Amino acid sequence: MLYEGGPKQYNSPGTGMRPVVSITLIIILLAAVGCGDSAPPPAGEGENMTLSLTSTAFEDGGNIPAKYTCDGEDISPPLEWGEPPEGTRAFALILDDPDAPSGVFTHWVMFNIPPDSRRLEEAIPAHSQLASGARQGKNSSGQTGYGGPCPPSGRPHHYQFNLYALDQPLDLKAGVSKKETTGAMRGHILAQGRLTGIYRR
Repeated sequence: MLYEGGPKQYNSPGTGMRPVVSITLIIILLAAVGCGDSAPPPAGEGENMTLSLTSTAFEDGGNIPAKYTCDGEDISPPLEWGEPPEGTRAFALILDDPDAPSGVFTHWVMFNIPPDSRRLEEAIPAHSQLASGARQGKNSSGQTGYGGPCPPSGRPHHYQFNLYALDQPLDLKAGVSKKETTGAMRGHILAQGRLTGIYRR
């Protein structure tokens, strides 16, 4: 039998041999748990601020109008947020659907939104590089920019708009994946906010 994470260890005579999981293996397993495609932990965990994130199109926990989905114009909704903490040098935005049948489905990745921004207007163009200097990544469909809710018929899906205030712009090219974006954000999040909209077909 092979034993990973360290050498074999034996108990006292007559008790046989037992594999002992080493501290190294435990650390590896814990690291693996944190390497999923979920949002990154904030800088100074437990001390980060909460940003208010709202939309004039729907309330938190309310229904997303069809206009902003694949059943309508499929354009991004307007978003607004409050004052970030001192030291904010950029914002990032990620829109996820955690109710997707195949797991978390990412509908929108945007980063390097200027620090003096307090809103995103309706219908952000699906360009990799925006006039403001912000950049957009690829969603789970492999497309750049916003892709509206388009769930299978049945139960409602919850769409989470996650906004992050960062202490530095991300040194990433446009068109990167959510995984690359969240990886670059680790340790640089000063505040974050969430707006959840619901859509059902």
